[in-house]
Amino acid sequence: MAVLRSQAAWRPANDNRRRQLHRFGWRRALRLGEVGLDVRDAVVMVTGSNRGLGRAFVDAFLQAGAAKVYATMRRPDPALFGDPRVQAVPLDVTDDGSVARLAAEAGDTQILVNNAAALTKLAALGAPDIEGARMEMEANYFGVLRMCRAFAPILAANGGGAIVNILSIGALANVPSSGSYCASKAACWSLTQAVRAELRGQGTLVMAVFAGAIATEMARAGNTTPRCPPDVMAANIVEALRRDETNVFPDTSSAATGELYKKDPWALEAQLGRNR
Repeated sequence: MAVLRSQAAWRPANDNRRRQLHRFGWRRALRLGEVGLDVRDAVVMVTGSNRGLGRAFVDAFLQAGAAKVYATMRRPDPALFGDPRVQAVPLDVTDDGSVARLAAEAGDTQILVNNAAALTKLAALGAPDIEGARMEMEANYFGVLRMCRAFAPILAANGGGAIVNILSIGALANVPSSGSYCASKAACWSLTQAVRAELRGQGTLVMAVFAGAIATEMARAGNTTPRCPPDVMAANIVEALRRDETNVFPDTSSAATGELYKKDPWALEAQLGRNR
C-alpha cells in the first residue's frame, strides 16, 4: 500500500521557530518552501517497540536514515531487530526508577516518541472495578509525563529536537466501549499542550498524533472499522515530523474525524458515542 501523507495542515515555520532552528544548530531539510526536522543521522527513542506501531516506528526511522534508535520494551529482545543501529533497552514507563536509568543511559537522544500505552477495552462504568482505568492513566498519562520530564533537559542539551506523543481520536471525543482509555488519552492531549508551551523556548517541537484504528494486536477483535497498517501510519508520522507539524491525523480515518472535530466537536461526540 502506498504511503498516505498526513492530512493535517502543513505550515511553514514562523520567524521565531526559524531563529531557534538556526541557534540550536539542527540540520534541516527544505521541501516545498517549508522548514522541517531532518531525521537523518538523528538519535531516536521509541517507547513500546516490541510490536505494532512501536516496531513500525523503529523501521520507519531506520528507513529515514536515523543514526541510532533506542527501542524500549519491558523485556528487551535484541533478536527482534536485525540492524546494528537499533539498541534494545529496558523500560517500564510506570516506574520512576526505570525512566531515570534510561535517561542516564540515553543522553544522546534527539527525538522522543512516546508510543507505549495500556488499553483494557473496558467501559468507564461497566468495568468490574477501577483498576483498569488506573493502569491506563498510569501508562498513558503519567508514563508520558515521566518521559517528558526526564528527556526535556536532554533534548535541550542536544539542540531542541522533538517529542512525539501518540494519542488517539478518542482523546477528542470519547468512545464509550473504551471509556477509561479515551479519558487517559484526553488527559495526555492536555498534557501535550502544556509541554508544548513549556518547551517552546528551548526549540523542542512537541507533536500530538491523533491516530485512528491501527491494524495491531491492541485493536479490538471483530471491530469492522477500517484499520491503517502500522508501517503506513509510522511512515506518515515521520513525514509529518519532517514538516514540523504539531497536530497530526496520520491516516484516512483519523483525518476524516479531525475534519468533523474542527467543524463540530459535539457532532463528533455524538458519532463516537454510538460505539458502545
